[in-house]
Amino acid sequence: MAKHGTPHADRIKASILILDNGCWQWQNALDPAGYGRINVRNRNARAHRISYEAFVGPIPDGLTLDHLCKNRACVNPAHLEPVTLVENIRRGTSPSAKNTVKTHCLQGHEFTEANTYWAKNGYRQCRTCRRQYARRYEATRCRTRRKRAMMRK
Repeated sequence: MAKHGTPHADRIKASILILDNGCWQWQNALDPAGYGRINVRNRNARAHRISYEAFVGPIPDGLTLDHLCKNRACVNPAHLEPVTLVENIRRGTSPSAKNTVKTHCLQGHEFTEANTYWAKNGYRQCRTCRRQYARRYEATRCRTRRKRAMMRK
């Protein structure tokens, strides 16, 4: 890919505003999610990826860039770190990220390997709470069956 001093690096330098916190704020087009966009070889690309490749080198296969500054419009390669997609999501502020770092369920039971049930869709549930729910459900179901049986008699 492009190295320092190439047209990509020059284009990026000409399209930024350096903020007090060190962010290189992209001044050209932004996509709806707030990431900078740049046209490279007649293709629309994310500016932070092109910046990283121009100033640092290729993004390793299987990794994505995490904005350490949490500013999506920042293209400063010093603020970008290649990480796995899972790690990038975990570092974020989405509901998935918030749930990933939880160590206890809503009832206060610890999420340990032995006390955590993983559904096929990746949903995590406390086994203690799941067991309690199943018991309540079965008890209600049994009461309903008994009532129906008595009504039939």
